[in-house]
Amino acid sequence: MNKPIILLGNGGHASVLTDILLQQRREIIGFTAPVEEPNHFNLSYLGTDEEIDSYSSDEVKLVLAIGSIRVSPIRAMIFQKMKEKGYLFASVIHPSAIISSYAEIGEGVQIMAGTVVQAFAKIADNTIVNTSSVIEHDCEIGEHCHIAPGVTLSGNVRVGRGTHIGIGTSVIQNTRIGSNALVGAGSIVLKEVKENQTVYGVPAKEVTKWNDGNRF
Repeated sequence: MNKPIILLGNGGHASVLTDILLQQRREIIGFTAPVEEPNHFNLSYLGTDEEIDSYSSDEVKLVLAIGSIRVSPIRAMIFQKMKEKGYLFASVIHPSAIISSYAEIGEGVQIMAGTVVQAFAKIADNTIVNTSSVIEHDCEIGEHCHIAPGVTLSGNVRVGRGTHIGIGTSVIQNTRIGSNALVGAGSIVLKEVKENQTVYGVPAKEVTKWNDGNRF
């Protein structure tokens, strides 16, 4: 039996997740946010995240509905805080996503419309695989990553924890991308990206200073 859902967040990413959950006829109790805000789906505002403590971890599941446009520790921090309190996170998978029965999907993973996840791919906890992305065979994606819309990871790509791969990026097979790395939108990654490195371009090269946040 599916437990009722509490959403953490109320922005655009939350709207996409709410739409998927409603398609699946999941019960949504409401959402939390730092301050009370209107909600496009008329969901109830429950208060700040501290209000979740009034619900038993046995009676609800959480959905972390905060997105990201670059490397950020916020999603990981919230996820870990709630896990320490004993709460479980629901994975949210759009009905149109194609996921191999041989793929491994972690807790709280969010897979959006039109995405393909091939055989023996592994996606770790609290990772977003956004709209129309392709995760090919034997890829491994670490915890707390964001694979943005339209990304293609060819076979046997490794992505470290907390990494953000920008919209429309392609990564060739057998490539390693380190933890907390940032790959700019529309890049073509042909070689290893190291931990904490920022790369961008065709082919992707290291960027030491970048002011246009929209590129990511």
